[in-house]
Amino acid sequence: MADRRNLIYGTVAAAAVLVAGGAFLSLGGSDDTYAECRASTVAGGMDSFGSDFTLTRQDGQRVGADEVFTRPTLLYFGYTFCPDVCPLDSARNAEAQLLLAEQGKDVQLVFITVDPRRDTPEVLEDFTALFSDDMVGLTGSVEEIAAANKGWRNYYKAQDQQDDEYYLVDHMTNTYLVMPGNRTVEFFSRDTSPQQMADSVGCYVDAAS
Repeated sequence: MADRRNLIYGTVAAAAVLVAGGAFLSLGGSDDTYAECRASTVAGGMDSFGSDFTLTRQDGQRVGADEVFTRPTLLYFGYTFCPDVCPLDSARNAEAQLLLAEQGKDVQLVFITVDPRRDTPEVLEDFTALFSDDMVGLTGSVEEIAAANKGWRNYYKAQDQQDDEYYLVDHMTNTYLVMPGNRTVEFFSRDTSPQQMADSVGCYVDAAS
């Protein structure tokens, strides 16, 4: 546990040297149960994000969205062969999870791949174990992954025209807060710190209780 926590702290510290990605979401406003917590929303409301799905968990089990989002969840779309951004963002999310756990708030991490060709359940199992004991990794067919990404408006594109083995994948880097019942209520950009994320998620958890 200590080694994992040191990895998380060290990786989050390294993230400060990276340039934050641009935000693609339009800011707006809405009145709802979580109005006091909401820092920003999107045109049409955050309820327009998300979708049902059936994907394969890192243990090989097929699971639906209703089985995954049983507690507040930080959802991220990335890939395990990502050289820097995905590990950094996953470490940041894991640090926020630790901060929330210290407050007695039970929040899980979910990682949906944008690279189903290489991200098998076995690969995802090794990757998720680096960040959290209960981080959920999900993969599936090309079509299943495309549908899940579309539900959260997540752009991605494999740059595999010249190399079909060691290619990179362009993708967006938002983290979404999904509440039980598969309701997306917030998003966080790359420049959100672990403490800022924990404070925001904690507000939503308190509002829901």
